Amino acid sequence: MRIKIAPSILSADRTKLNEEVKEIEPCSDLIHVDVMDGKFVPPVTFKASEIKAVKSKLPKDVHLMVQHPIKDGFIGSCSDAGASIITIHEECRDNIDEAFKLIKSRGIKAGISINPPTHLDKINPYIDKVDMVLIMSVNPGYAGQKFMPDVLPKIKELRKLKPNLDIEIDGGINKETVKQAVKAGANVIVAGSSIFGQKDRKKAIEELRAAAK
Repeated sequence: MRIKIAPSILSADRTKLNEEVKEIEPCSDLIHVDVMDGKFVPPVTFKASEIKAVKSKLPKDVHLMVQHPIKDGFIGSCSDAGASIITIHEECRDNIDEAFKLIKSRGIKAGISINPPTHLDKINPYIDKVDMVLIMSVNPGYAGQKFMPDVLPKIKELRKLKPNLDIEIDGGINKETVKQAVKAGANVIVAGSSIFGQKDRKKAIEELRAAAK
């Protein structure tokens, strides 16, 4: 499957977000946007108004690390802000099937994510209903965490089950860990610190892509 690189703007400079996005846009496939509510995980991150303000032709890959994607209005506000795909967590507290219905009613792709401790069988009822599965390779919340290789067997198992599904990985991805992730079967690569922490972001993305091959 084609490898897609999705720089996570959680690690970008939010005071000049459009400049940061413009720099990575020519060599990226998606823009990964982490939305956190301060409840599901401690931080509070991008608001819908900030997502809307990001000017890019690339699809906005919005990852909702929130307790109530429906009840608290995140699906509606993020779709209005230009999301191309919205991923919710299996561990959230709203009805997951209802969340997917709402996402798809907006003409948007739907994804589901699981945290490192969550077993793959928890999402078995949903994998035929989604466009993407996001496997977290760190505990969600903060950028710059260390990659957890324990999640790789989940990716291998999922790839066997769904050979054509987009499988995204997020957390601790760099030139070394991306090799393990892709070998296991991931094809959508989220990277934050290893891109935005470098002076030459284009080179950082090119090196990630080369390592993924």
